[in-house]
Amino acid sequence: MNTKMIIEKIGFALLVLCILITLFFLGSILYFLSIRGFPALSWEFLTSFPRSGMTKGGIAPAIVGTFYLTVGAMMVSLPLGLACAVYLCEYSPKGVWVNLIRLSINNLAGVPSVVFGLFGMSVFVKFFDFGISILAGSLTLGILALPGIISAVQEALIAVPYSFREASYALGGTQWTTIRKVVLPAAMPGILTGVILSIGRIAGETAPILFTAATFYSRFYPKSLFSETMALPYHIYALMTEGTHPREQTVIAYGAALVLLLLVLFISALAIYLRQKQRSIHG
Repeated sequence: MNTKMIIEKIGFALLVLCILITLFFLGSILYFLSIRGFPALSWEFLTSFPRSGMTKGGIAPAIVGTFYLTVGAMMVSLPLGLACAVYLCEYSPKGVWVNLIRLSINNLAGVPSVVFGLFGMSVFVKFFDFGISILAGSLTLGILALPGIISAVQEALIAVPYSFREASYALGGTQWTTIRKVVLPAAMPGILTGVILSIGRIAGETAPILFTAATFYSRFYPKSLFSETMALPYHIYALMTEGTHPREQTVIAYGAALVLLLLVLFISALAIYLRQKQRSIHG
């Protein structure tokens, strides 16, 4: 066995080891949350309002609020991110300024979420006077997810072979027709991958909604975009840091964390299914 084969086997073994370590930690988190949170799960827990100082009842308003914020954020970030990525990849002239814009987008993706929360509070809550509301929270979370979606869509568009575009042009297609009917369908699996990652991040963020959308307790479901709302990440934070019944609140917090995890997994599984369907159509 020569040196090259030995190095290849060592590299492959290290990759397998990294995968096993990742799966171990993922399984540990799932096991830990399942053991601590499963006793709290019940139909009443999923469909009722919290009561008795957050020691009884359920998390229905928090589930609804998380769903509203996640959907609202994606309605903001996905069209903007898709349009920006299409322009940068298909229309913009190549040069220093475009590279600078792409570098800025990548740097923006690394900004801490609490900074986005302060930005959302200053701009949407105060300046535009939306107040603590679903609208302000969705806009803030949408901006938070925007850099990641732009980067993911750009990579997906770049991965589409240029021969696809040339074939469309040869058949008389315009640039917009080529993008809409050839490039975007071929890039859809990669775009959905970016959406999956963004949904996971949005649904679990606490700092941005802490300043813009979340309330500690509400006896009603949100009535409009300008209503404040409960949300699972902030509800978990509040249960673990406030209150006078830590034992009971801890059980509910773990149950809420498990529900949040299952909600993200469900949304991600749905997006993965749509991605695989797109791949089978265009593959």
